[in-house]
Amino acid sequence: MRNLYVIIFALLGLAGSAQALADGAGGFPSLWDSYDVSLQKQLESTLKNLGLDKASRNRKLGVTIVDITDLEEPRVASVNGDNMLYAASLPKIAILMGAFVEIEQGNMELDDDTRESLTRMIRNSSNADATRMLNHVGKDRLLEILQSDMYHMYDPAVNGGLWVGKEYGRSSAYKRDPLHNLSHGATPMQAARFYYLLETGQLCNPKLTAEMKGMLGNPGINHKFVKGLSGFPDAKVYRKSGSWKKWHADSAIVEASGHKYIIVALAEDPRGGTWLSQMIKPIHKFMVPEKLAANTH
Repeated sequence: MRNLYVIIFALLGLAGSAQALADGAGGFPSLWDSYDVSLQKQLESTLKNLGLDKASRNRKLGVTIVDITDLEEPRVASVNGDNMLYAASLPKIAILMGAFVEIEQGNMELDDDTRESLTRMIRNSSNADATRMLNHVGKDRLLEILQSDMYHMYDPAVNGGLWVGKEYGRSSAYKRDPLHNLSHGATPMQAARFYYLLETGQLCNPKLTAEMKGMLGNPGINHKFVKGLSGFPDAKVYRKSGSWKKWHADSAIVEASGHKYIIVALAEDPRGGTWLSQMIKPIHKFMVPEKLAANTH
């Protein structure tokens, strides 16, 4: 089954727009050009076996996985990858990105106080720190970064992406996204792109890249992907999740046994958190295949 965006681009002649999102001056490919048929079949089969194919058909569930064991040849599979949903706290990764863009450009200082605030925002999903860092970066400035030609983290050509148009608190939204009227939104593909750009050093310099990844490590909340991976002690997880009412989201880089992959899932259902915990187990098994026994004949 081909992803919906491929059909849309073919019908409307917008393939050039997807190519414009190629992930880099560094020669890395666009994730939209990196679909893997075998991986796609494994993902779709997994969702069907879990009874999640109906949720996928109804666009209440979106999942993107990217094998980045070889960064120069990512392998992508996605179901509703360009479907934008309310993503609760997951878009705090956009605030993290905006802060480090500003730090690298000399507009912010990564002092101890800022470092600790950003870390709490990601590991513990602190709303107070998210609002503080959002205002430090600047609300309009963050949206400018997300929509810039440099990053394309929110782009109408691919149905949107990461969006932060509201503080994390009781205040009203100051700018909802123009396509879907969401205050905090994401698509699985664009959230996956954030991690791919991070891993390939396309967000900031190597020192700041290491700082960002460190903040995403050692998750402070044990649910969704982290809970599902509890039976895999060798798995290292760098992640940001989100939950609010019936919306559940998680996103991560997972490293284990010499393999590395990105996974993002967004669900609009009260059971969404359980779905994410369940799906990560079989996905992890085919993304990190067990080695054959040495004495196999």
